[in-house]
Amino acid sequence: MKEALLEHVRDAVIRLVKDVGAGDPPAFTLEVPRNPDHGDFACNAAMMLTKRLRRPPREIAQELIEAIGDAGGLVSRAEIAGPGFVNLWLSASRWQGLLRQILEAGADYGRADVGAGRKVQIEFVSANPTGPLTLGHGRQAVLGDSLARILTAQGFDVTREYYFNNGGRQMRVLGQSVQARYLERLGRAAPPPADALADADLPWPERVDGLPVRFPRDGYQGDYIADIAERIEAEHGDGWADDADEERFRAVAEKAIFAEIRDTLDRIGIAFDVFYNEKSLYDEGKLDEVVADLRAQDLIYDADGAVWLRSTTFGLDRDRVVIKSSGEPTYLLPDVAYHREKFRRGFEVVIDCQGADHIEQFPYVVKAAGALGCPEDAIELVMNQFVTLTSGGEQLKQSTRKANYVTVDELADEVGVDVFRFFMVQRKAEGHLDFDLDLAKDTDWKKNPAYYLQYAYARTHGIERKAAETGVAMPEPGQVDAT
Repeated sequence: MKEALLEHVRDAVIRLVKDVGAGDPPAFTLEVPRNPDHGDFACNAAMMLTKRLRRPPREIAQELIEAIGDAGGLVSRAEIAGPGFVNLWLSASRWQGLLRQILEAGADYGRADVGAGRKVQIEFVSANPTGPLTLGHGRQAVLGDSLARILTAQGFDVTREYYFNNGGRQMRVLGQSVQARYLERLGRAAPPPADALADADLPWPERVDGLPVRFPRDGYQGDYIADIAERIEAEHGDGWADDADEERFRAVAEKAIFAEIRDTLDRIGIAFDVFYNEKSLYDEGKLDEVVADLRAQDLIYDADGAVWLRSTTFGLDRDRVVIKSSGEPTYLLPDVAYHREKFRRGFEVVIDCQGADHIEQFPYVVKAAGALGCPEDAIELVMNQFVTLTSGGEQLKQSTRKANYVTVDELADEVGVDVFRFFMVQRKAEGHLDFDLDLAKDTDWKKNPAYYLQYAYARTHGIERKAAETGVAMPEPGQVDAT
């Protein structure tokens, strides 16, 4: 009903603007007011028109009400409020008609075949197996899964995909961190000195003859690292003490952490169809193929020992390095290769759910993928901002580097999975999310919106159950007082 009403309001605004030759209609909102006494919907169009029409907003609001009329039977009442809001009440017959549609459709209400089976891939979470899922990962997990559920209900063929990298520097540091903790347990390495962690210029030998003598300065410091080291010692004793290669430690850590990540996702009700390993792009030569194909279009060049993408050709602000002078690819190159593979696998639309720290690189990925034949308008970004945890009105300080952060599991333990998921999607993805821990833990349905919904659901079923027990017939939609 909102869309139908919005069309009537938009038509009324267009007529007001055209009557005085005031150009295109301005953007305006039609929202559900917090106070139900202010109507079913409130519109700010009159205030958005006041500069254009050079008239008081309340005067414009009155004309807008007259232009909207009953909106084809949708509106039963309209009033001006405050500086110029137009408050609208829907007619009882429309509410009753909606109720009838819901009852007739049952569990299928809201479903449609808009997608007509189009293949959509949604990539989300995509955290490398270097530690537990943080709140930022948790928000993205719930956003991506919610979007997948909505698109599935609208007839799209949706694939949920988790993209990860178990190679590269991050994973080497993970292995070195576990190795150092293991050797600490054996008395063969020292814990990290606090002053060295704070001052990057202090001399701090980390390895001698290939073996750790101190915890790596940029290592992963969470308790989970010590737990993995403890399990290695329990299984192998000091048998790995003289192994100068961190690879074995990395492999054990990756397996343990990924198992924990999967358990966390399962716990909050999220299942992926595909786990895609970035390493396969390297092994199958996909990165070299991308470089060769872009070079053939004169979109790749060499300078200062590095390989560059000529991205200014696409109207972007600067060219970007895709292979460093060390020979190591930047994040951009595998991302481009990965997007090319998405379309090669038959997806018609790809949606990237990513944190705000990825927004700068996204246009470069889209343009480079477009140059390789991928439809740019079929690559969409759902960008989510960070999560701040608050309690008592104060922000709880968190630091990933120092392993001083709340994990998804810890927060789900604290507030419950249902509340966790609700709070993670109650704000727009692109907006910063303040997760109020005190409110989330409050079980008073008058305060906590998640409990309000659950209470309303339980009460509705309670009324139906009581009616059945007492032999009271439920009223027909036309008998319901919808005023």
